[in-house]
This record gives sequence, structure tokens and C-alpha cells, in this order.
Amino acid sequence: MSLSLDEVRRIAVLARLKLSPEEEQLFRGQLSAILDYVEQLKELDVSGVEPMTHALAAGDLPPLRDDVVRPSLSPEEALANAPAREGTCFKVPRIIE
Repeated sequence: MSLSLDEVRRIAVLARLKLSPEEEQLFRGQLSAILDYVEQLKELDVSGVEPMTHALAAGDLPPLRDDVVRPSLSPEEALANAPAREGTCFKVPRIIE
């Protein structure tokens, strides 16, 4: 499945990315390849596979890494790409009346 440049531009807008013309061409090829692979996966017969809630439900849990305390982002860094903010918080549209 080959994406058009308009579709790549639309995806970039939704992801709030500014792409150069070269990046648009690059991502057009990469995203098209991903969608082609998904089409291949649709051809697999999974009728004998039981539904799972997540991939780890299939068997033993893998060892998890230890939690390590690390410095967090400053409010300025965390909100750098926020479309709207109020003080040190993300500002979102009200959905509850």
C-alpha cells in the first residue's frame, strides 16, 4: 500500500511534526513499507490462536528490569511541545459539563 504525500503530510499534522520535503519522501517509503507488512500479517491463519489480553499472557513472565530512580523532566521540558498550557499544566478542552 503506497501512501501519497498528502497522506504523509496529514499524518505529520496529526503528530504535530514539521517535515522537510526530503523527510516527507523518506517517511512516505517507510510508512508504506510498514503498511505492506501489516497486509502480509492479515493473511496469516490465526483461527487456532486463543485471544489474549496482552502478549505476556501466553506464558511465563520475562524478568523485569529493576526500577532505577532518575531525574525527571523539568516542567519547561515536559511542556515544550504542548499545544496549550496553563502555568505548569497541560491545558485540555473541558469534556464534562
